[in-house]
Amino acid sequence: MEIVQSFRFEAAHWLPNVPAEHRCKNMHGHSYRIDVHVEGPLDAHTGWVVDFYDVETAFGPVMKALDHQVLNEVEGLDNPTAELIAVWIYDQMAKVLPGLSEVVVHETEYSRAAYRG
Repeated sequence: MEIVQSFRFEAAHWLPNVPAEHRCKNMHGHSYRIDVHVEGPLDAHTGWVVDFYDVETAFGPVMKALDHQVLNEVEGLDNPTAELIAVWIYDQMAKVLPGLSEVVVHETEYSRAAYRG
């Protein structure tokens, strides 16, 4: 079974590796939505895969590191594309959240990147 919990944060960034005329070369911001997917067996006693509170707790340090920040200044996010943000979040959370199966970064309502480790 899989559960999904979503989070939101605000952050600014620019993409240093795009051509000078690309619109994302300049600093700009996004209202990011992150979907954290956790897979595992349904516990017969609790009735859940994992407590949503545990997912929220695992995401706490990620939120603190990214919310209202310039992502380019976060260690490991020199080139903060949606794809690389998804990998970065996955790597941070995999250390503390057993069963983590996917992180989806919604950069806009219509654009997202998914990383499955």
